[in-house]
Amino acid sequence: MDFAKLFIGRRVVWAALAVIMAVGVIAIFGTSLATRIYLDQTFSRGQTTLRLAVAVLRGQMSRYESLPALIADHEDIEALLADPGNPALRQRANLYLKQINGQLSASDVYVMIPGGETIAASNFDGPSTFVGENFNYRPYYQDAMRGRQGRFFALGTTSLKRGYYFSSPVLIGAQIAGVVVFKIDIEPIEESWKGGDYEILVSDPEGIIFMSGRPEWLYSGMLPLTEDRLALTTASRRYANAKLRELPVDRRRDQHGHDLMTITTPGAANEYLVLGEPMPEAGWTVSVLLDTSSARSQALTSVIAALLLLGLATLTAAILLQRRARLAERMTMQSTARAELEHRVAERTADLALVNRQLESEVGERRVTEKQLRQTQADLIQAGKLAALGQMSAALSHEFNQPLTAVKSYADNAAILIERNRMDEARENVLRISSLTDRMASISRHLRNFARKPNEKLSPVPLTDAVRDTLEIIAWRLKAADATVRIDLGETPLIVRAGSIRLQQVLVNLISNAADAVEGQENREIELLAKRKGSKVIISVSDHGPGIGPAIAERIFDPFFTTKGVGKGLGLGLSISYNIIKDFGGNLSVLNPAEGGALFTIELSSAQLPVREAAE
Repeated sequence: MDFAKLFIGRRVVWAALAVIMAVGVIAIFGTSLATRIYLDQTFSRGQTTLRLAVAVLRGQMSRYESLPALIADHEDIEALLADPGNPALRQRANLYLKQINGQLSASDVYVMIPGGETIAASNFDGPSTFVGENFNYRPYYQDAMRGRQGRFFALGTTSLKRGYYFSSPVLIGAQIAGVVVFKIDIEPIEESWKGGDYEILVSDPEGIIFMSGRPEWLYSGMLPLTEDRLALTTASRRYANAKLRELPVDRRRDQHGHDLMTITTPGAANEYLVLGEPMPEAGWTVSVLLDTSSARSQALTSVIAALLLLGLATLTAAILLQRRARLAERMTMQSTARAELEHRVAERTADLALVNRQLESEVGERRVTEKQLRQTQADLIQAGKLAALGQMSAALSHEFNQPLTAVKSYADNAAILIERNRMDEARENVLRISSLTDRMASISRHLRNFARKPNEKLSPVPLTDAVRDTLEIIAWRLKAADATVRIDLGETPLIVRAGSIRLQQVLVNLISNAADAVEGQENREIELLAKRKGSKVIISVSDHGPGIGPAIAERIFDPFFTTKGVGKGLGLGLSISYNIIKDFGGNLSVLNPAEGGALFTIELSSAQLPVREAAE
């Protein structure tokens, strides 16, 4: 019996030594292995986040990259740089830049002459205007003066707002006459980075953080701020008067190749897994920082679970050995020991099952999130395609509707005239159909230019001719509404600076809307009046309909906004008319007169016919 106990005792000792060695191996190598696995998973998640962040930044940059060159080709900019001292040209350029800035939701747009002085800017009428400022120290100015497209990111020395700058030279002939600069605001991009379980930051070549979801990290150096690095930053005045400081970081690589960085802040020190990707076209580096505490906690949980399993196995083995040695003398205690053992096993198994369920739930949530991200990207691409297709088809349908209806009316009349052998009148209807067809071709050529400066040059247009052609197009609608048009263009012929076809489109839209308003009313008279006011010509179209409510007046010129019933209007007529008049350099407004109805007013610049044409 003593020999058996001694033999079993030795086995117990060897088993205990084996368990101790196993615990040591798991604690040392298991922790390292589990940490590597969870850091690898964090690294994969960070790669996805980094790719998305870089794609968003590149998409934002490419969206605006070509705009300075387009603005540089504008005739108002070229005219200003040909005569920089002309106040009228400066004012015209200022207004154009302000309009472009508002349409494109940019931060600022401005024009500089050789030497770096700013002579026109979108913020010309603001308290922090760039006009008169000299930015010849900026690399984007220097690149443009060398004939290249410039790109630069910096803190504005005047506005003290961060932004990304695009520049383009303005060529007059083969000579660089100036530089156009387009600045975009980067703060909306930063806002989209907040709230995640990661940190995204953008640093310059000197390692200074320029963009970050953590405002306290801005203008901090991830690299030592040596004299050489500070000299490069000072030369370009990239950060104006901002105070630069070094971020307290400790950067290293672990044995598995992970780039780790510890950032020390008052009262805390956080370790991050760092992933970075350079954007050479922008001159910066995009980095994603993921807190490693979650990965290390998961690794520790896995090691503890393994140790619990080992402890459970060891406990089971020890109990079995004890049962063999003391089977005879502890038979009465067997039920109690077994119950205790099962209770402990159940507790530890429940803990392990809970941990496993938590891990499975987290993995499932990450997979669902990734699937939702991909679906969202696909939906955004498809929505963009459908929106572009819908807007083009809607615009074509609306702009062709009026002339096509007139063509049908003339064609029906021509058929009746031919049956009655009234050939001269039928021929006249056919000629009108041909003229309307030419107008539709012109409308088609100009339709795609509503969003920007059209290719058709503005020229003097006799208002009498435009009104006459408009009434020909809209005659069928006036007849259908039983409406009449009272015209008063004054005694002196009025000439406006516009495009003939597009001015007719505006008048057709306004008179057609007036006909819709007076249809069914007791007073169905529409008034078309024009008069000269200084250097302007004021054209008004009024009706005696129900008028326009205040809430509707605020949105009346918005695309796709209509008060008509389904199928009776696309809501594009007034929006297109508004943009056409703006292209002419004029203004289109609406109000409700005291006597009732609606009054639309067009304000255009007066013009003179060429001497030869006037003489004829």
